[in-house]
Amino acid sequence: MSEVSPAQTTIGFIGLGVMGRSMASHLLAAGYSLRVYTRTQTKAAPLLEAGAIWCESPAALAPECDVIISIVGFPHDVEEVYLGENGLIAHAKRGSTLIDMTTSSPLLAERIGREARENGLAFLDAPVSGGDIGAREARLAIMAGGSEEAFERVRPIFEIMGKNINRLGPIGAGQHTKMANQIAVAGTMLGTCEALAYAKFAGLDPEQVLQSIGGGAAASWSLNNLGPRIIQEDYAPGFFVKHFIKDMSLAIEAARETGCATPALDLALAMYQQLAAEGHEDAGTQVLARLYETGRKQDL
Repeated sequence: MSEVSPAQTTIGFIGLGVMGRSMASHLLAAGYSLRVYTRTQTKAAPLLEAGAIWCESPAALAPECDVIISIVGFPHDVEEVYLGENGLIAHAKRGSTLIDMTTSSPLLAERIGREARENGLAFLDAPVSGGDIGAREARLAIMAGGSEEAFERVRPIFEIMGKNINRLGPIGAGQHTKMANQIAVAGTMLGTCEALAYAKFAGLDPEQVLQSIGGGAAASWSLNNLGPRIIQEDYAPGFFVKHFIKDMSLAIEAARETGCATPALDLALAMYQQLAAEGHEDAGTQVLARLYETGRKQDL
């Protein structure tokens, strides 16, 4: 594959959800020729108006692109996009680089990597962290697994979408790192919601408490970015509960394979599953605060 640049590289982008839409828009703004596909075409409308070209399927998109990025919902979506009859492995041109930025299974990433290699394709698993804000502001953390050659080739593309960009090892290492990330996030979400609930129950002004502790040892991305939303009871999704449940389930599965115990993660998953059962699966992860409104955590 030739050097990656807007003048000579066509990028395909599959998945235009809360994060993917912003990520794709940055690539288009940087001057890349962009082909897009998502299951709901209306989600692509702003990008199409800005110059992106619509493709009817991954199979239609694949032969036209030098680099193809996906960020879809669940591992079964990843499997279909890459390994299905109309998927990328079967239809991408030899020498292309495929990048899955979905949070998915490390074992699935390794399988896709093997299939890609056998078909003359490079593959990177490169999940991201930073939510809708990080995607919108092009400051995502990008955790990549795959060959150093493939990683360095597409680094200019990563740099358009993110700021903290690292190659962690061979294929699968990106997903394992994202599992570690989600384990940390699960714990900090519990701490954030519990701290703000305590402040409220103690008769404090939550906004003053947030301002006070947000710059000290308690500071975290969740506290400083989602804390204000929690106080305002704004549960609009930057990252869906249903997707976080998927991520935590994948992390628990991966942890079991290593023999690592995850008691905090197990608790967080149980609480989010309760929220989903109550109809909040399409809310943002900060909706966890609702379980603390009347001390309902005690019922778990």
